[in-house]
This record gives sequence, C-alpha cells and structure tokens, in this order.
Amino acid sequence: MSKLNEIKAPIQSHLDIFEKKFRASMKSNVALLDIITRYILKRKGKQMRPMFVFLSAGIHGEIKEPTYIAASLIELLHTATLVHDDVVDDSNERRGFFSINALWKNKVAVLVGDYLFSKGMLLSLNSNEFELLRIVSDATKDMSEGELLQIEKARKLDIDEAIYFEIIRKKTASLIASCCAAGAASVGSDEATIKLMKDFGEKVGIAFQIKDDLFDYQTANKTGKPNGIDIKEQKMTLPLIYLLNNVDRSEKRKIINIIKNHNTNPAKVKFVIDKVNHSGGIEYAAEKMNSYHKEALDILKGLPDSPSKTSLKKLVDFTIERKK
Repeated sequence: MSKLNEIKAPIQSHLDIFEKKFRASMKSNVALLDIITRYILKRKGKQMRPMFVFLSAGIHGEIKEPTYIAASLIELLHTATLVHDDVVDDSNERRGFFSINALWKNKVAVLVGDYLFSKGMLLSLNSNEFELLRIVSDATKDMSEGELLQIEKARKLDIDEAIYFEIIRKKTASLIASCCAAGAASVGSDEATIKLMKDFGEKVGIAFQIKDDLFDYQTANKTGKPNGIDIKEQKMTLPLIYLLNNVDRSEKRKIINIIKNHNTNPAKVKFVIDKVNHSGGIEYAAEKMNSYHKEALDILKGLPDSPSKTSLKKLVDFTIERKK
C-alpha cells in the first residue's frame, strides 16, 4: 500500500463518493464545456485538498452532505484559479498535460475559469452553505492578492523575508487553510475550532511552499543538475532571500543582475545556485520549514484521537517528506 493510500484509508469511501459528486457539479449543457471539464478531470492529482477537507471534518464530527459540498466547492474554485493562472503565466503545460489555454486558447480558458467559479458559488448558495462560501471566497481573494503582490515585488526583486512570508501565506497557505477550516465548519464546529483548523492549515501550507522552494536547489533526476526553475522565472525563494541578506552590496547587485538579465544562461544560473548552497540558505529554509511543521503538529496534538487525526498527521508529514 502506498503512503497516500494508507493516509486515505479512513476516508476512502467518502473520497469515492466525492469524486462522483464533483464530476456531477461540473456538468453543463454546452458540449464544448463538457469536453473541457472531462479533460480537466483526467488531470487530477493526488487529491490532497479533498483529503485535508475530509480528515479535518472527520476529527470534529460525522461526515455528511455539507462536507462533500465543502470539498467540491474548494476543488471548483481552485481548478478555476489554475485555469486562469495558466493564462496569466502563458503556460502551455500543467502536470505533464497541455493546459486549457494551449489547447483551446486564452478566451476559452478565461470563460471556463469563470464558469467553474460560478458553479462553485451556486453549489454553496443552492445548499445554503454560506459559511463554507465565505471561507473559500476568503482564500480565493488571498490567493489573488498574493499573486499580485509577488508580481509587484518581482519587478524590483525587493522581497525581504517578511514580504516573502506574506506572499506564500496568501498565495499557497490560504488554500490548505481553507480546506481545514471548511472541513471543520462542514460538521458544525464552533468558531474557535474553525479558526484553530485554519491556523493549522496555514502552517502546513507555509511548510509545503518552503519544501517547493528547496526542490529548486536539488538535482534533477535526468540531468543530475539542480533545477533552477524558480531563478529562471525570477521567483524570490527563501534560500535565495537568505543569500541576498548575507552577502555584501556588490555581490548582491551581481546576483540580482543575473536573476533579472541572465536567468536563461545555465552557467550564470548555476553560479547563483552554488552561491545559495554555500551560503547556508538551504539549511536555513529547512529549519524554517521544520519549525512550521512542528507548530502544525503541536495544534494536532491537542485534538481528540481518531483514525482521521492519525491520517492527518501522516498527511502533514507527507507534505515535507515528498520527493516532488
């Protein structure tokens, strides 16, 4: 049994029902939309977001219809943001599949994203699940703000550590936070419990993003060389910020110049990667990741024991032990 299948065990039957409900929630009377949504469903990943929803619900109560609505709502709104992100980034690929905009062009991709947003909102409104809609809408707002803040700061590459954490809290952590909060809310938890689960999810999300940052400095399987993708895309990651904070002014100018103007030059990208590796930036980022990981587990410790709690702990561990 794979690690993820082991984690899913207490909620597998709920995930199977969710899959059917989620497919039904995407249906349309327009043939083109149905073709595209079927294509989107083929590309589904590890189901980590629904897992966070169902496990968070399972710790605090009995999983019923509102939990399925919470998971579907998050998947609809998140899928919409991914479709729009590919247009914003002019990306032709996602998870090894062609993006919607690559196959059907930007106009169709934007309209499909809009359709998915509206389906999510209607799903919650038609079920009178206003609290779930508020939780997920807050996350969608935060994700947009985080993306725009990153774009604004990337122009000058003037991201310090505080801004970095603000960006990843909004852009990445808010989604996992909303999964955990919505899961708790879906079984009738009180406001304090919902907030606690949101804080838990936020800490997991920050640790998850730092893990992604560290991947950029690890060797790629086929080439044996570090990826350096974030440097090529001018993204300010935590190991890089640490390096820039710990070199003199002229060295900092040189590194920023490479990131801005020579980010497609393999030798110069390698120079920056080597500098990060020798600066202690990797160790510093790993230390921060482990600190957020521990804070999340400390929150879990205070919750009642159950198979869902055991699996949720394993899922948190998986987010920082994963290999990709």
